[in-house]
Amino acid sequence: MMRLSANVWGRPLVLALLVCFGLSCGPPAMAGPVSDRIKAAKVLRVCIWPEYYGITYRNPRNHQLDGIDIDLSAELARDVGARLEYVETSFSRLVVDLLDDRCDVAMFAVGITAQRQQSLKFTQPYLQSDIYGVTTRGSRSISSWDDIDKPGIQVAVQAGTFMEPVMTTALKQAKLVVIRPPLTREQELESGRVDVFMTDYPYSRRLMASADWVRLVSPPKPFNIIPYAYAVKPGDPEWLAQMDQFVARIKSDGRLERAARKYGLSEIVVAR
Repeated sequence: MMRLSANVWGRPLVLALLVCFGLSCGPPAMAGPVSDRIKAAKVLRVCIWPEYYGITYRNPRNHQLDGIDIDLSAELARDVGARLEYVETSFSRLVVDLLDDRCDVAMFAVGITAQRQQSLKFTQPYLQSDIYGVTTRGSRSISSWDDIDKPGIQVAVQAGTFMEPVMTTALKQAKLVVIRPPLTREQELESGRVDVFMTDYPYSRRLMASADWVRLVSPPKPFNIIPYAYAVKPGDPEWLAQMDQFVARIKSDGRLERAARKYGLSEIVVAR
């Protein structure tokens, strides 16, 4: 039987072994429960909001989905070797749907907010957007950004979007109106029940392209820029790391920029 010398079991080796039982020189990390499930089932479940123009949008004319994250989720499915399955959600249901394991990842430009970070984990950002106002061309109450926060003004936001907590804090004189389905911000604005609604860059592109009665109200300087990322439920750091590596790859290999250019979103790409 070979005997180990005292030097082998000395303090330096003990310290080294302690380090190796940590993160620096241990065995490669396991795939994690989500990756294992995807590998076994050959199905990648992606949460989307099908009303998000340029991001994950179902065209009412042909019922086809398109947008940057429809393209990029297909790239992710190819990367992991799985069939893609979309799960429809919304910003107000997002946290519950992820925590209840209805989908493996949310891929619809989810804004990284402090409130969401309490419940979800995020990849590095890949897009970012400021907040914009949308009013009617004939509006007599809103002519510029400075008119939004005034007494008597009704300001609408979509429930669950990052605009809701931002405008709750920002508005000092105007009244905040939170819109929940089946109501829409556009209907409330057209009907005159609100004076303006707040949205982001991608959604504003839809309105400018499809409705000749709307007018965009841009902030004179950056107002509240929010980074967008992909979201997963907590408790699976390996899957989060895998998703983060995917974002890094699409940035470096050009897939992100190509998809963004296709949908007119190059202006808001986070390249690094």
